[in-house]
Amino acid sequence: MTGPVVVVGDTLLDRDVEGMVSRLCPDSPVPVLDETGYVDRPGGAGLAAVFAAAQGAEVVLVTALADDAGGARLSSLLTAAGVQVYALPLTGATPEKIRLRAGGRVLLRHDRGGVPGEPGEPTDAVRRVIANASAVVVSDYGRGVARQPALRAALAATRAPVVWDPHPRGPAAVPGVQLATPNESEARELIPALPGATRLATASRAAQGLRRRWRARAVAVTLGGDGALLCHTDSTPLVVPAPSTAEGDTCGAGDRFAVAAGLALARGALVSEAVQEAVAEASAYVAAGGVAAALPPPARREPGAVSGPAGERIGIAEVAAVLAEVRAAGGTVVATGGCFDLLHAGHVATLQAARKLGDCLVVCLNSDSSVAGLKGPDRPVVPQGDRGRLLAALSCVDAVMIFDEPTPHAALSWLRPDIWVKGGDYATGAGDAPALPEAEILRRWGGHTVVVPYLDGRSTTDMIAAARAGGQPAGACCAAARSSEGDWAAAPVPAVERAR
Repeated sequence: MTGPVVVVGDTLLDRDVEGMVSRLCPDSPVPVLDETGYVDRPGGAGLAAVFAAAQGAEVVLVTALADDAGGARLSSLLTAAGVQVYALPLTGATPEKIRLRAGGRVLLRHDRGGVPGEPGEPTDAVRRVIANASAVVVSDYGRGVARQPALRAALAATRAPVVWDPHPRGPAAVPGVQLATPNESEARELIPALPGATRLATASRAAQGLRRRWRARAVAVTLGGDGALLCHTDSTPLVVPAPSTAEGDTCGAGDRFAVAAGLALARGALVSEAVQEAVAEASAYVAAGGVAAALPPPARREPGAVSGPAGERIGIAEVAAVLAEVRAAGGTVVATGGCFDLLHAGHVATLQAARKLGDCLVVCLNSDSSVAGLKGPDRPVVPQGDRGRLLAALSCVDAVMIFDEPTPHAALSWLRPDIWVKGGDYATGAGDAPALPEAEILRRWGGHTVVVPYLDGRSTTDMIAAARAGGQPAGACCAAARSSEGDWAAAPVPAVERAR
């Protein structure tokens, strides 16, 4: 492979709620599920991307994320799985699929998210990554990403093999895709069966019809536990049987099939070889227990979703409200991040300078576990709740979100700020100096990275060391968190690195 595997499509937030059923509801003859736990995971194109990353591939996901808690959760889960998220803006809410389960069986599926929102335009970075891909997998879930005109033009122009996993409510595959992979039900909906036709004849007719309609090089209709039927040109269809038949949860099997075929094509396999490999992978996936076995659940909850007391501007909902207001007015979103363990004058000077660069300032705050992982078990000194309230009390800060990862990369993928500010003695990207670590992420949506040197002589580490030694460090002031910060000196003019 010479480039990343690029997955394009709609991403959903999937949640499996596990529980026990021991009684019926007294006012209706339905089972009562006593919840024992739940698991969140990316669904749709996000699940396909996670599957590809689990195979060791470099994976880019081009999808649309909403400015809500679901979008933030997806960004966190995808980044943790090693997926590079190139997010398009999405109007409306994150689509969610909630499965209520007991004893390994699904009792009910609850969908929410409403009418699909409109995804925004792809950036130049998105077009470049598709052009340079080793393979592209389009995982269409009928919510609009695969229909976006500029994105379709980029998919039609790439030289990489394209695998298109269609949806009946989605658009036609772009002309020239290497392989389309509808399942049997989707194929029947797109090409109705003839009366009295056998199963194989129906699948063959659908595959040939879709191949001609979409001008695809090949179409493989997946047949569940019976494998797949492959049609290319006008030759006799190739039936690829499953190596074994297994009963189990088939959620995600189609994504697993499309990803396996895409990875095989990226390695130079023939289409027939890719389909055989995909059948084997999907069969093994179902036999092993499906998505629950393939993706061990993350144990921790998402701390960024925690809100502060009413009116304190802490949490995903508060951040989302700020983003919506500023973007609706065509304004500039500025963000910065850090531990802010002991808030001091240097921090405030940086935050003041950052706020002057745009129309809002969002602070990404390391959670307690994140700080401990970065700075040791004796940190933080101040817990995340208090640190968040101190920051939110500053008039230059519009909202605070707490993140649990070592870096703010997942938070940035969701926020997509126009400007990301770093305080301190960081490289500016000039000459041979290294770029900021976040610069590559900002390039995905055309953002800028900015360096704002803060006041000399202020260091949280030194303050803590001096306090523990019984001293009083110069400039220490935890009372900096007040709604008027006019006493602090403004930071110098920032050095800007344009994200090319």
